[in-house]
Amino acid sequence: MKWLKKLTKLFLWLTLVGSAAAAISIAALYYHLEPTLPSTESLKSVKFQVPLRVFSNDNKLIAEFGEMRRIPLSYQEIPEQMVQAFLAAEDDRFFEHPGVDYKGLLRAAYQLLLTGERRQGGSTITMQVARNFFLSSEKTFTRKFSEIFLSLRIEHDLTKQEILELYLNKIYMGNRAYGVGAAAMVYYGKSVDQLTLPQIAMIAGLPKAPSRYNPLADPERSLQRRDYVLGRMTKLGFITESDEQNARSTPITASLHIAKTEADAPYIAEMVRAEMFARYGNDAYTTGFNVYTTIDSALQTVANRSLRNNLQAYDQRHGYRGAEQHLNITGTEDDITLDALLKDHRTVGDLPPAIVTEIGEKSAAVYLGEGRRLTIPWEGLEWARPYKSDNHVGAAPKKTEEIIKPGDLIRILERQDEEGPQIRLAQIPAAESALVALHPDNGAIKVLAGGYDFYHSKFNRVTQALRQPGSGFKAIIYSAALESGFTPASLINDAPVVFDDPSLEGAWRPENYSGKFFGPTRLRYALTKSRNLVSIRLLRSIGIQKALEHAQRFGFNPDELPHNLSLALGSGSVTPLQMASAYAVLANGGFKVEPFFIDRIERDTGELVEKSNPVTVCEECTQEASGDLLIAPRVISPQNHYLMNSMMRDVITRGTAIKARSLGRGDLAGKTGTTNDQRDAWFNGFNRSLVAIAWVGFDTSKPLGRGEVGGRAALPAWIDFMKVALKDVPELPLKLPSGMVTVRIDPKTGKRASVDQADAIFEVFRSENAPEEPANNATTSQQQGKSTKEGAGEQQIF
Repeated sequence: MKWLKKLTKLFLWLTLVGSAAAAISIAALYYHLEPTLPSTESLKSVKFQVPLRVFSNDNKLIAEFGEMRRIPLSYQEIPEQMVQAFLAAEDDRFFEHPGVDYKGLLRAAYQLLLTGERRQGGSTITMQVARNFFLSSEKTFTRKFSEIFLSLRIEHDLTKQEILELYLNKIYMGNRAYGVGAAAMVYYGKSVDQLTLPQIAMIAGLPKAPSRYNPLADPERSLQRRDYVLGRMTKLGFITESDEQNARSTPITASLHIAKTEADAPYIAEMVRAEMFARYGNDAYTTGFNVYTTIDSALQTVANRSLRNNLQAYDQRHGYRGAEQHLNITGTEDDITLDALLKDHRTVGDLPPAIVTEIGEKSAAVYLGEGRRLTIPWEGLEWARPYKSDNHVGAAPKKTEEIIKPGDLIRILERQDEEGPQIRLAQIPAAESALVALHPDNGAIKVLAGGYDFYHSKFNRVTQALRQPGSGFKAIIYSAALESGFTPASLINDAPVVFDDPSLEGAWRPENYSGKFFGPTRLRYALTKSRNLVSIRLLRSIGIQKALEHAQRFGFNPDELPHNLSLALGSGSVTPLQMASAYAVLANGGFKVEPFFIDRIERDTGELVEKSNPVTVCEECTQEASGDLLIAPRVISPQNHYLMNSMMRDVITRGTAIKARSLGRGDLAGKTGTTNDQRDAWFNGFNRSLVAIAWVGFDTSKPLGRGEVGGRAALPAWIDFMKVALKDVPELPLKLPSGMVTVRIDPKTGKRASVDQADAIFEVFRSENAPEEPANNATTSQQQGKSTKEGAGEQQIF
């Protein structure tokens, strides 16, 4: 038996030496790796990557930017059953081991030696935290030992609850979801406290292989993994067998729930994204900024609908351009085949794609996808006269076959009205549009629609489209004229004229839109009817330089405007937002405000990063007495503002925007705008509460077509928007400022009327410009008036 004793001693000696050698090796390895191990101190104040979120001013989500979807949660916010499910799936001895599960490691090593395969992992939750926060995923012994040492350090520095909180917020769950908060929202559209047991178990099964067990990609494997987790929870005593069986009987109900936007304002969202990136770089997408804009979500919806409806109406006036594409179908295709044909065609605006499957004499059957079929009645087809040119359409169709054929890929417009659902043939408008509205007191942008559909064209026509404002710019010229001493009663001759302007190419023969001339015309009436020749003579009288300086007060850069008489007709290039800013001066009493769209910026924790402090109209305030409130500077006098507002109200009551009378309000003012060949159509309008600008045109600047002036092509969108925007908004009276008088005048001469003149009208003047003596047509009809302040009250004919 001596050999047995010797063998036992040898075994014990070898074990001791081996253990000592292993301990020395591990110690040496630790001292070798320890300087390279990162500090765990940063784990105590982790800033998770959270996407940038953009909200309306009424807290509706507009957009989310960032690669990672994450909703950070504290340990206390995570349901106990969720924690138990992850322990059952990933590390059931988490609360027992010191960060490294030696039993698990030995079990994994045994399996490796026995089978040559790694069937059981020895990785704990703490080790996964170490790997996810500090280490790479490379499979080397050095990395594995670093993970073990780092895990022991983490366990020393953090509590078990803190480690679990880090893990459950960091782990990848598939479909760009990181952490249990995001997983609950992405797969079920719920917060974690709303999840059921089978849903919790499904989520807990994901970290092992998020792609393999993804319930969206492979529901069957996801079901097997979920049931495994449920079984483990029962074995560990977290749930009863009855709970497990009930949960197992529940099918997989996961579906993709991306961050659901509640406000349709993608153009403003992109403006926010660009602004935040300019400030913070890539950190903008990961720091968890919540940006609250000035957008009113309800009004934005109205603006989108108004713009689209108006563009569709314009487009239909000019005829049907035909199907987008013709597909070779036999009429026997099943839904799956038709769905495949539709999959590359998305809804544009509110126009979904559809395939014509069958036509009748005066109807058409269409397939819209996912088994949905509709019939278009003749009332929805008969509008489709064939497009010939910008100014011509073909004959009215008599049968469906003259319009569309089976296999045509078309667009459908669905509307709900008092008579029920209305189905119409439609087409994506070829023209484009912009609509922006802001608060005149501080420039807060309330709505911004930069085009028909952001995803069809990301070009923002509110801020990026430089277009000629046409007659909309006349408001600036008229305001400059009033500043120079002209009055609403001043007479300007509306007659043919030829200018040999060195800054223009050759002789310039401007004319009115109608092609007619009307002789001496009062300024008020000329603005109301948008007379071009009056504006040109007016600009020549006050001087181009003075007009440019006046335009600068309204926010325009003189260097970007023409320095010739075409300025009077709006030949410069401006954006709709610049026009909104300028017209705010006319709406708010004569003060310059700056448009802005970010109200405040917060972190996802609620910490305030920045709050806007815009210049604000306050007529009776001084900057010295207003503290942090920035007072908007006055740029035109109260008298100038009153006269402009009064004249521009006439544009609506009896001028080129008379359709706006349908709104039934007496406080609306504005100006239509149309450029040469109807390349741009505008309506710029306001009351004391809101400024709104509508523009319609082609991105290529081709003509809109004969008759498509501002009052026809753009005004309807403005009316539809303001009808809702001003509902329940009280009318505010236009207060007559001091230093002004009302005088009865002769409408033909602009001079004071005689006491017994039957056709006399009332006009408002600055006191110093009021006419004194009765009119004398016989002696003044050929008189050339002065343009100075002293003589501007006299009749003026050029």
